[in-house]
Amino acid sequence: MIKEILSVFKSNSYMDRAYQRSFEMLDITQEMFLKAKEVLRKTDTNELDIDINDEDHKVNKYQREVRKDVFNHLVMSGVAELSSGLVLVSIVIDLERIGDLTKNIVEIAQTHPLKLVGGKFEDELAKIESAVEENFNLTIKCFKESDEGLGRKIVLKYKWVSKSCDTILVSLMKGEDKTLDSGTAVAMALYLRALKRINSHLRNVASSVVNPFHRIGYKPKKSKK
Repeated sequence: MIKEILSVFKSNSYMDRAYQRSFEMLDITQEMFLKAKEVLRKTDTNELDIDINDEDHKVNKYQREVRKDVFNHLVMSGVAELSSGLVLVSIVIDLERIGDLTKNIVEIAQTHPLKLVGGKFEDELAKIESAVEENFNLTIKCFKESDEGLGRKIVLKYKWVSKSCDTILVSLMKGEDKTLDSGTAVAMALYLRALKRINSHLRNVASSVVNPFHRIGYKPKKSKK
């Protein structure tokens, strides 16, 4: 699907700008995520070296610009390229939501007094974080290079993250780790929820490289031989 958009944006200034803005949104949200994770998991303070609200406002602004540019392009071109425009709008919605989720992680860090340690779930939590971080890197590469093969890999490779998050959440609700105080357990639950949603939004972006608009967010269909 992204290849169709590329063929459009190369010959149209509106779509060119919209597509480039989506690149910038990916880069900004990745930095927001890494900074938010760092302050929650590696420090005993809630101090960031970037203004997370300013970055989120920038993401929101870019989303509005993409919508406007896509709309203006479609007004001029008609319905022939409607699908390409809808795909790009769908992508920036996912990116805007990632921005909101990273803000939520910062809010957890600001409320939780010390760095978040996962108790008996620490190893699995670190594995989930590593997967989301890797997913970010691969999704950026996949999107910028319109790599369909990589898009298919991402959608399938990181499917396990949601299930793993849910398993830990159930254990937390059952109080299976008695070493965790209630505040830490709540912070972990909120953090896991954010990680799960960020991973899902990234998979949506990756799926847009492979799927038509109506199948974004779903596993790519196997090609018929």
